[in-house]
Amino acid sequence: MSKLQDKVAVITGGVSGIGAATARLFASEGAKLVLVDFNEEKGAAFEAELKSEGYEVVFVKADVTSEEDVKNIYETALKTFGKVDILFNNAGIGAVKPTEELTYAEWRRTVEVDLDGVFLVAQGAIKEFLKAGSGVIVNTASMYGWVGSPGSAAYNAAKAGVINLTRSLGLEYATRNIRVNALCPGFIETPILGETDRDYLTNATPMKRLGKAEEMAKAVLFMASDDSSFMTGNSLVVDGGYTAQ
Repeated sequence: MSKLQDKVAVITGGVSGIGAATARLFASEGAKLVLVDFNEEKGAAFEAELKSEGYEVVFVKADVTSEEDVKNIYETALKTFGKVDILFNNAGIGAVKPTEELTYAEWRRTVEVDLDGVFLVAQGAIKEFLKAGSGVIVNTASMYGWVGSPGSAAYNAAKAGVINLTRSLGLEYATRNIRVNALCPGFIETPILGETDRDYLTNATPMKRLGKAEEMAKAVLFMASDDSSFMTGNSLVVDGGYTAQ
């Protein structure tokens, strides 16, 4: 029996990087997918690709900081599949800049997407889960929610917020059959790395390599499935040993 057979999973930031790898893994484990992203062209192409492979999937263009867009995500999920069982709350952006050069608008946008957006999409899922009587949320945080790093004040602050939001929601809904956990990736070979020096990141990681999106997807599957049925309010760090230093 597949681990997510007939489950309906909403995946934000779902058409590239960790989101896309998780979408593929979830689909292979029997899930029906609601892919959410701001990039409509890439989203439509990924939707078509997965459908051509026989998977049930619908793409929704959305800005996770828009209450209307978030409402539409769940309306589309219910209209298409009739329910929502899982949320992988993965949409995020990065901002690397010395703090003295960081504009307030850049700070606000990073926190808005990486923390406010996580809250809004989680809140929408919780409303549906309470009606259904169960549900699972996996939020994407970061190892930088646990440790600091120069030049990433907004990102690090937002990701630390995601970790404590996860704890709070996990406790709040622990008796309501809703589990909430977080993934804290290290340096992963995904588009969000941008022009960052790969050699530097590799050398900074004790395992001396970058992580793969597929490795993160397996961790998300663990948290989204019954394999982690006694786990909530927790954050799983998958960082090649970086935070153990």
